[in-house]
Amino acid sequence: MTPTDPFTSPAALTPPEQPLAMPEQDFAVRFQDSAAPAGATDGNARNVAIWRILAFSPAMAATGLLTWGMKDWFAADGFSALEVVLLVLIAFNFFWISFSVSTVLLGLWGLSRRPRARGRGRTEPMKVALLVPVYNEVPWYVLGNAHSMLEELQERGGAHQYAMFILSDTRDDAIAEQERASVEALRAMLPDGAQLYYRRRPDNQGRKVGNITDWVRRWGAGWDAMLVLDADSLMTGRAIAHLADALSRDPGAGLIQSYPQLIGAQSVFGRMQQFANGVYGLALAEGLARWAGHEGNYWGHNAIIRTRAFAACAGLPPLRSAFGGEKLIMSHDFVEAGLLRRAGWSVKFLPRIRGSYEETPQTLVDHVLRDRRWCQGNLQHLNLLNAKGFRALSRFHLLHGAIGYLMAPVWFALLVIWALIGTGEDTSVLTYFSEANPTMPSWPDMSEPRHVLVILLIYAMLLAPKLLAVAALPMTGARFSEYGGGGRFSLSLMAEILLAILYAPILMVQQMIAVFRTALGLQKGWSPQARDGGSYSWRTLATCHALETVSGLILWAGIIAGVVSLWLLPIAISLVLAIPLSALSGVPLQRYAKALLATREVYAEPRITRLARARRQTLRLALETAAARRTAAE
Repeated sequence: MTPTDPFTSPAALTPPEQPLAMPEQDFAVRFQDSAAPAGATDGNARNVAIWRILAFSPAMAATGLLTWGMKDWFAADGFSALEVVLLVLIAFNFFWISFSVSTVLLGLWGLSRRPRARGRGRTEPMKVALLVPVYNEVPWYVLGNAHSMLEELQERGGAHQYAMFILSDTRDDAIAEQERASVEALRAMLPDGAQLYYRRRPDNQGRKVGNITDWVRRWGAGWDAMLVLDADSLMTGRAIAHLADALSRDPGAGLIQSYPQLIGAQSVFGRMQQFANGVYGLALAEGLARWAGHEGNYWGHNAIIRTRAFAACAGLPPLRSAFGGEKLIMSHDFVEAGLLRRAGWSVKFLPRIRGSYEETPQTLVDHVLRDRRWCQGNLQHLNLLNAKGFRALSRFHLLHGAIGYLMAPVWFALLVIWALIGTGEDTSVLTYFSEANPTMPSWPDMSEPRHVLVILLIYAMLLAPKLLAVAALPMTGARFSEYGGGGRFSLSLMAEILLAILYAPILMVQQMIAVFRTALGLQKGWSPQARDGGSYSWRTLATCHALETVSGLILWAGIIAGVVSLWLLPIAISLVLAIPLSALSGVPLQRYAKALLATREVYAEPRITRLARARRQTLRLALETAAARRTAAE
């Protein structure tokens, strides 16, 4: 390469290479050569087994009871194939709803107990590399976050050594030049001892997976652990140190995942997501950590990984027949967690480590675009359910991720069937489903009290995780005064529930679209996320939400005609208002209702976020000043 090659990193921006082999794994062959210590588990396997029984058994029992109670809704002379399909769809959905409730209940119990020890044994000093993969991101934004994290780590000190690597996959040469200039400017600002490196790949083969693999193969041998971050990740020095300590104290741990909290949301939709994450999330996360034990999952960022373990057993091959036609494994994180467990390493989730942050899409459209990519990746996991050597719980994580999207067409099918059933036999849309045609099912009268109770039960179960999590809030150490007081918190809670009800049917339809786009091979590419949210015209919104709008109008027509149940009215309202609701999602709340849907981090902004904002501004100003000087000189 010549000195002017845009992909050449000056020696000063990269450390000497310390190669580490990272072979691709074979899903058709069991992993044979593990360096994991014998018995790399939670150390309390009996308790974990009990937690799993307590999580899964109530959900299965509740689903069985509901299905048994519904069997006499239909014709007494046996079931038709269509009736069986309907019952299966209801049972399928109800199990996952019940499982969420039981997980939150476990979280409540866990939060009422003392925090579990974060590791066994003494803390051994480690060299930890903080990896920040970037792809066409705003350089000063990413580097501002990097500056604040390095600064906090320097101030904190401790047993471990840290260095940060900005791993660029950027394809735009102008942005890449800004990246390099940002790194050089930041290196001049950092205190002595802080280590910051930059590497840009000549191609982005393998996307993020290839980016991380390239680092492991070139520098991995020099680092005991790697903390993988996203471009919008932000972690306090304390959170990073706690993750490093936990990995150091547990020689059998291959990966430890933190619980990232959402920050920085300013729009209606972003604040709704942030409020739900901040208020409801910890109880659910604590329950998940309890039943997952040492067989947890990986969400791709804000997690620390033992480098040699990852290199030895988590190299990803291309899929031979991936769902949707892609050969590259898109959602790599779940698979890498499964591979670590296959090799005997534990994968843990420590949700009580505070100070781990990320951002969320600001508009409904941006959320949908990201969700389509995630759907494509998660549905690929169906190809790996029969991989050799995967633990049962690893397969469950893979299946659970896919089902999160497959439930959307199931819910839509139930909606269609419910609408066709109507309000009773005489008003059913499908009037030929009656005694006059004995080969067809005789649908139940949905206005009967027992049917109303079941409908109310399903709605209550959907709402229960939120209300239970609110009840658990004091157990997390939070006080309602930190949310602006009981009145403001209650108003925000009601606003979140209302918005969630309004947006849920729209998200259901969009996830169904994502499933079919993936199945038909229409979902292509893995474009970078719009961090600040996009600005979309009414025409774009109308195109995006055409199916929801048409479905809503059909439901409204049926309700007005008296042939569709009034229980579908909330769904009809949501769908018919999909376009204006999508426009509402991007409205900035700080202009109109700053306190609405505000979390503790809004009322008392963490030091790390204030520091990051200041460092971003400083770096941006430095780059703009340098650019102005160059322009003047020319």
